[in-house]
Amino acid sequence: MKKLTTGLLVLVLTSSLAVANAQQKKDTIKTKEIEGVVVTALGIKREKRSLGYSTTEVKGDQISNVPVANVSDALAGQVAGLNITQSGTMGGSANVVIRGIKSLTSSNQALIVVDGTPINNDTFNKGNMASGGGGYDYANGMADINPNDIESVNVLKGAAASALYGSRGMNGVVMITTKKGKKSRKVGVEFNSSITLGTVDKSTLPKYQHEYGGGTSGRSFYNVDPANGYPDINGDGILDGNIVNTYNDSSFGTRFDPNLLVYNWDSQYPGLPNYLKPTPWIAGKDPNMIWNTSTTYQNSIAFSAGNEKGKYRLGYTNFYQQGALVNSEIKKNTLDFSADYNFTDKLNVFANISYINTRGKGRAYTGYESRNPMQGFRGWWNMGVDMDKQRQAYELTRKNMTWNIQDWETQTVGYTDNYFFNRYENYETDTRNRYFGNAGLNYKFTDWLSFMGRYTFDTFDDLREERVAIGSSDQGRLSNGGKGEYYVMMQKVYEMNYDGILNINKDLGSDFNLNGNVGFNIRRNKRYGMSVVTNAGLKVPGLYSITNSREPLTEKNLDDFDETKSNLGLFAQASLGYKNMLFVDGSYRRDRSSTLPTNNSWYGYYSLSGSFVFSELLKSKDKINFGKVRLNYAEVGNDTDPFNLRNTYIFNPGFNNGAFSAGSSAISKNPELRPERMKELEAGLEMGFFRNRLSFDVSVYKQKTEDLITPTDISGASGFTKMWVNAGSIENKGIEARLTVVPIKTSNFTWELTGNWSKNKSKVTEIQGDNDFLQLAKMWNVTSGAKLGESTGTIRGTNFVYLNGEKVVGANGIYLLSDDPQEVIGDAVPDWRGSIMNTLRYKNFSLSFLIDIKKGGDVYSQDMAFGLLSGLYEETAGLNDLGNPIRNTLANGGGVILPGVKADGTPNDIRASFTNVNNPYGYNRAPEAMHVYDGSFVKLRNVTLSYKLPKEMLGNTFIESLTLSVIGRNLWIIHKNLPYSDPEAIMGAGNAIGFQNGAHPTYREIGASVKVEF
Repeated sequence: MKKLTTGLLVLVLTSSLAVANAQQKKDTIKTKEIEGVVVTALGIKREKRSLGYSTTEVKGDQISNVPVANVSDALAGQVAGLNITQSGTMGGSANVVIRGIKSLTSSNQALIVVDGTPINNDTFNKGNMASGGGGYDYANGMADINPNDIESVNVLKGAAASALYGSRGMNGVVMITTKKGKKSRKVGVEFNSSITLGTVDKSTLPKYQHEYGGGTSGRSFYNVDPANGYPDINGDGILDGNIVNTYNDSSFGTRFDPNLLVYNWDSQYPGLPNYLKPTPWIAGKDPNMIWNTSTTYQNSIAFSAGNEKGKYRLGYTNFYQQGALVNSEIKKNTLDFSADYNFTDKLNVFANISYINTRGKGRAYTGYESRNPMQGFRGWWNMGVDMDKQRQAYELTRKNMTWNIQDWETQTVGYTDNYFFNRYENYETDTRNRYFGNAGLNYKFTDWLSFMGRYTFDTFDDLREERVAIGSSDQGRLSNGGKGEYYVMMQKVYEMNYDGILNINKDLGSDFNLNGNVGFNIRRNKRYGMSVVTNAGLKVPGLYSITNSREPLTEKNLDDFDETKSNLGLFAQASLGYKNMLFVDGSYRRDRSSTLPTNNSWYGYYSLSGSFVFSELLKSKDKINFGKVRLNYAEVGNDTDPFNLRNTYIFNPGFNNGAFSAGSSAISKNPELRPERMKELEAGLEMGFFRNRLSFDVSVYKQKTEDLITPTDISGASGFTKMWVNAGSIENKGIEARLTVVPIKTSNFTWELTGNWSKNKSKVTEIQGDNDFLQLAKMWNVTSGAKLGESTGTIRGTNFVYLNGEKVVGANGIYLLSDDPQEVIGDAVPDWRGSIMNTLRYKNFSLSFLIDIKKGGDVYSQDMAFGLLSGLYEETAGLNDLGNPIRNTLANGGGVILPGVKADGTPNDIRASFTNVNNPYGYNRAPEAMHVYDGSFVKLRNVTLSYKLPKEMLGNTFIESLTLSVIGRNLWIIHKNLPYSDPEAIMGAGNAIGFQNGAHPTYREIGASVKVEF
């Protein structure tokens, strides 16, 4: 593959140079295309050639060409160094991380800014979601940004680029500029409409065995006990040895035999058609049938106009998505308005506002919880269950007629609910109303001195309701069990910013130019609300109200919160340019945070950068038309969340006599906390050849985050288990590259390739005290987190025992386990990421497709560990090397021989038994390292085929432009190593990486769109 890739690259570059030389005189591409003006920190526009740091711009068409529910999805693979991962669920969250993990407990999400307005990108998901504990996955704030309104996205990657944003800019910034009105003699109208249909990617679903039914050790039926006359299901006095023990949620049972008649789960329920009727013992229709076709509609219309005095744009978008799972949908309506007006030649006022109303129903549950269907379908299932019959049972009774009952006499629900009952009765609904935007003025004192005053706001209110019906499973989920539950969370979140910026842009003689800014930022964040859950169940079935609580509420059932955070920032920036080719920049910002102690609340940081456009010295630009080197160094800080300074008390539930008590958190607060600090050094080179027929941009960087604010272990004698301290440091270093080649460019045909490649190496260089590991997530015995000398994605668990590089088996033929249960068994940080975007244009046709690549990044799959234990997957059945059923006893030629050696170093020839859940592949007996997989992938991410009608075809109609497109997203996972799942699937946004548990599948989406301009 390496030789093929290298040869293709040489061929492309050779073709490019040959065509470029042949057509050089005809080529009219200008250097401005590689330079231009970009939006930088605080919305300040600057010429790209003057920047001493790395930025990457993505045009709006590249985002809106393939309709998505979340803007972050459209950015995947578009920018080197920008790593985006999604949960894969309808309306789910995404991680948006630039240049690796920088903080262990604070958010590592990039700051999102829309037209100068910072956007809250938190999910406010339940705290244990990212570690596999289970929860509904609600969307990030980026899901509220309308892709059709985006003009461009500029990604500020390094500390020098984002230093003016203060502490919140430490993780980089995604700057989004929306479309605005333009000068026009008449009102312009733009209409967009699209429909996409999604079908499940079968490579991300389990492949089940269909040979054996439920059970743990080779038998699927209740044992016959003649002494007690058990079991006799039909009361005829004859003991029945063919009653399926449906409490078994594994599939190591009796081999299917259509000639064997059995009392399966549907024969054990009074009221079902098959009650007391034995049916053939055959495999049922497996759970993969639940994934329906998802449908997404997007329709938008925008009106715009403008003249010398002002401009405006008014837009409306309707989004509707019917999910792949039954009883699931998202409805979203967006209204946005932007305008500016010149009152005088010196005074300009502007305003931008967006309103988004989102209503969700039936979002997917993630993690290890029975409301997540994939928890059972990937780990615990009886292959004798027919999903069609489960559906029919629910539709007939509207009750929890689950296959997983504890006994045939009482039909008590076991671990797993009827899937259809679960989806229609145990579901969530949510409503969000969001407003964000800004208003301000620009006043021009002179032709070189101006002032901008701006007020920005982002505010939303959430209502989230979660229901569990009476009669649901009472095992492994709720303290109230089958008594039902109603949970409601209401919150109000807002952020306000007040900016004042004095701008200077003055030529100092004929050779020098000074561009500078001095200003302030006042920010206030607030979140308040409450969550309430019923106590001990519900009184009346189907009535979801807090007043329907079975027992009076206590403090344990209530959680009210009120958090406020304020920040004052003072900043200055200056750039001195010489002959438009040499630029030196410097910036300084000083912040005061309300979440830090008074003596540490003020903290400052700075940046220094320089760029040299050496191509200005060339006499001829026929071959090298642009060349720039850049270098920068910056320091930025980061504060902490509210309430981490002083210990407070929390009321405990009251006693019967009305007395109450209070207790403190398990984590001690620290009044001496200091801000986290990150230092970064970055260098880069940008080049353009043959009038930009060939161009590249390369950056190298090294950053170190110190004084990490983390909870570290302390003696329990203190009354606490952990304490917030400044402890530890992380080092990230890497390289980012972007290459653009135009091999062919004629009057009718253009072929353009853009490749992105990035590599980030993460290393934990310090942890507090004697600790060498900071746990971020745990899944049974396996832990993930930051290990001293290793990465922030270190995965630990039981390992193989090795002898001369070979895995060692014991006397029973099963792999030996390491003595240390917490050996390093994986690293979730990828080796590198890359992408290739191809764009071909022929006359009015355009074809573009993006191939996204990730190399490395391990994944521990609890799904595979449990699915192999329970006998669900096809690897646990079939024939062995002797041609015998693998599940036969050893005496009958069954079992497997594992690759490896015996304790004496000779090749393994011991056959391991495979008759039950203690098999050598599953969680019970295999080292946890056996279920760590290489997370590499190659994906065909986006495809768009468009046709723009020629103007002569439109004639004298009122239509100015009409474009028809066929679109596709996530069409093909070309390569992956993780079985039955998408390596990108996460349980929810957060810092914990490298785990999968109850992972949802990926969907291929194909559709069509039309864009009309009037």
